[in-house]
Amino acid sequence: MKRRHQVACLQTSLISLSLISGYLIPNTPIVAAPPRTPDKTVNCDILVVGGGLSGVATAYEGLLAGRRVCLTEITDWLGGQISSQGTSALDERPTQRQRQFYSRGYLELRNRIERKYGQLNPGDCWVSDSCFLPRDAHTVMVELLKDAERRGRGKLEWFPNTVIKDLEISQGKLINSAIAIQHQPAKGAPPLNTFTLAQTIDDAYRYNNSSRLTKTIIRLVPQQTKENSPKWYVVDASETGEIIALADVPYRLGIDARSYLEPSSSSTKNDPYCTQGFTYTFAMEATKEPQPQKMPPNYLQYSPYFSYELPRLADFGLVFTYRRIWSPTKGQPVTFNGVRFSAPTPGDISMQNWTWGNDYRPGTAKDNLVYTRQQLQGTGQLKSGGWMGGLRTESLRKAEEKAFSYYFWLVAGTTDSQLGEGVKRPQTNNRFLAGLDSPMGTVHGLSKYPYMREGRRIIGRPSWGQPTGFTIWEVDISRRNYNDEYYRKTLPADMYRQLRATLAGLEATSVISGQVSPDKAMRRTRSTIFPDSVGIGHYAIDFHPCMEKSPPEAPGNRERPGERRGAGQAYPFQIALRAMIPQKIDNLIVGGKSIATSHIAAAAYRVHSFEWSVGAAAGTVAAFSLQNGVAPYQLVDDLPKPEPQLQVLKRLLEKNGNPTAFPDTSIFNQNWEDWR
Repeated sequence: MKRRHQVACLQTSLISLSLISGYLIPNTPIVAAPPRTPDKTVNCDILVVGGGLSGVATAYEGLLAGRRVCLTEITDWLGGQISSQGTSALDERPTQRQRQFYSRGYLELRNRIERKYGQLNPGDCWVSDSCFLPRDAHTVMVELLKDAERRGRGKLEWFPNTVIKDLEISQGKLINSAIAIQHQPAKGAPPLNTFTLAQTIDDAYRYNNSSRLTKTIIRLVPQQTKENSPKWYVVDASETGEIIALADVPYRLGIDARSYLEPSSSSTKNDPYCTQGFTYTFAMEATKEPQPQKMPPNYLQYSPYFSYELPRLADFGLVFTYRRIWSPTKGQPVTFNGVRFSAPTPGDISMQNWTWGNDYRPGTAKDNLVYTRQQLQGTGQLKSGGWMGGLRTESLRKAEEKAFSYYFWLVAGTTDSQLGEGVKRPQTNNRFLAGLDSPMGTVHGLSKYPYMREGRRIIGRPSWGQPTGFTIWEVDISRRNYNDEYYRKTLPADMYRQLRATLAGLEATSVISGQVSPDKAMRRTRSTIFPDSVGIGHYAIDFHPCMEKSPPEAPGNRERPGERRGAGQAYPFQIALRAMIPQKIDNLIVGGKSIATSHIAAAAYRVHSFEWSVGAAAGTVAAFSLQNGVAPYQLVDDLPKPEPQLQVLKRLLEKNGNPTAFPDTSIFNQNWEDWR
């Protein structure tokens, strides 16, 4: 009866989603069909797609649980944000950092960084307590997984330079196998990382060999149990939600329509094209003498965009040291508009990741990076064998051009799109770092993969209180004062009342019934507490909004109006297991930034420690489900009634040093003001 009820609810919710939200719902299963017999077949207990922080954390916990873990990654570096994407400056909140309240693997990562350099911050940056070299982050990740493999007696099958091309899905609910393509340089071709991602990504997803790449086709399959039935779990830890798109489960992209759950939304309608900007990072080195600086061929196209952004940030030394990742000699102390830092000295290396610099922020159907389902259908990528990664290659190419141009602006530019003339001055005592031995490990000098802030986000299964699919919304985490006059005037009266009721806690019923005025209701001062929390995170709701017009670098273009309204501080928050369970597919677990969050909530659920925590949860859930013969959705499908096996899982996570709640979390504890 329980299973039939779950299926009935799911069918009802799918109809509701298609009618209410406008999101398209999948219907056709995908069947793997490589053009030739796979070169090899590999058995896995857990298949992890994506070698970023979430994927590494998943593998780490799977290995400690003694499982055979297959891990694929499109680049040849593990670590994602801190390595192949170049953002090797840990985004952390002071209170969580001071209390060292993190997952065990993340703490080990920080400890290993400190041991490697003899300090946690070899870059002497001021944005974080830890800035370091991306190439070293990969080495740390490899050592971390080797140690987990040894301690847990698991087995790691690591596939660098590998993409998932196709899936075999049976009965519309189980992934039975996956086809992967691994590439190496063709005979006589330059080494990998010579060309940019835009120049190689289409080739990487094609089965046939090319003049640049030689391909190996790998079939990834489950371990066979004694009952001869395949059992494994696939974890989508990719940067853009590739597997949820390829498996064709319901998901969202971009802006969610304004509602009492997402009251700061910039739109009354869903807009899948406006996702947060993505960034190709690069490294530059301070030099003693001026260096020759060559203008990129496309510089004049992108130069109208570049800016220090705000007067309080309009200082080259401040921008250089913001994410400085190496500083062998500490410079003289400097203060600019209240920010203290040591001045750049020759030999210092800075990693650049700047909103009005190398961020690329498309926001229309003409240039969005992550294809919608409709766009995937139109390009044939949802047909068997048609998957090509789900990204617009042209936008990758333009983002690469823009990053090269931003470096030239930093060292030679004299314009500023936001602050006007007379602000920007040349800084020619710097050089762009490129080469296989450079911090980014590429001949061209850009990161191997762009730093992705937002991709596809699943719509969870129907749950109590959320019959059209579970989602973590803005109101679940934001510290915003919703008494603001904007919300009273902008939201319809019924919507405003629902908003206040949602935040009122024990007074919710009285607000809805009209017994208590919405403006007089008390407001909880903490995030939503989820009974199925399997991890934690804490960061501000931080926006890098899309631009209003296409192309994003057009002169006079501006950020999408209203997008930053949702930005601001957030309470420490939880990762609900329901946010990691997609509709339709029973053996797919979602990690990384593709869990079921709204557009605004996702702006906080994207940083380093969160990625690790959700990955640790994914690895633990997969191993637990295999051990106990229970699917993840069965751990939560009776909520809010007691779920005994869910409690066993939560105790296991806590025992293993993977917190599921912050200290003193309770429905009776309303005071979270100390968590800043």
